[in-house]
Amino acid sequence: MWRDGVLVAGKDLRIEVRSRVVLHQVVPVGVLMLVLFAFALGPATAPMVAAAPGLFWVAVLFTGVLAVQRSAALEGGDGTRDGVRLSGLDPAGVFLGKTAAVTVQLVVLEVVLCAGVVLFYGAHVRSLGTLVASSAAGTVGLAAAGTLYGALAAGLRVRETLLPLLFLPVAAPVLVAGTKAWQSALGTSGVGADDPWLRLLLVFAVVYLALGVVIFGPLQEAP
Repeated sequence: MWRDGVLVAGKDLRIEVRSRVVLHQVVPVGVLMLVLFAFALGPATAPMVAAAPGLFWVAVLFTGVLAVQRSAALEGGDGTRDGVRLSGLDPAGVFLGKTAAVTVQLVVLEVVLCAGVVLFYGAHVRSLGTLVASSAAGTVGLAAAGTLYGALAAGLRVRETLLPLLFLPVAAPVLVAGTKAWQSALGTSGVGADDPWLRLLLVFAVVYLALGVVIFGPLQEAP
């Protein structure tokens, strides 16, 4: 399973390095969202700092949909899914590999968006540990859930519109918990690093990783 996961992750990341879709399309969309949010909030500093955690996660969530759609589209060609099934790769390994590849892409996106939050909103990081831990847990959870629902929507003609409808409501806990954890990291709330929101992010990630390992195979076998 782990060997197959490394193979799939390496394949997806090599395709992304060559195509540069995330760098040339997804990241600019996320940065543009932050810029538009900044214009909407106006020049006052206080509202921008207060809104920065939520706007960061909204940008991650919506641009993450693009990354997940890109990941699912790699196996969207005629016969590609059949080729994956016949390759002998462990379905759990395929799921973990695609999740890892999406996670790496989201990390790149989040680094750029975090710099944008500091630059455009004047936010200051008070607790780097809380920021990194919440971002890591939220990113893994989003990648796992996105990969799972991407496989569920694969093969359907309306997958481009169905995937956001399936994924975004499920990702709402990450939006809420990530925002609360980032408020703590930026010092806009008095909640500590061991608050329940961080634990919720961890539970979300573990649940979807376990769920994907178990049911990704049957999803791949579906017509």
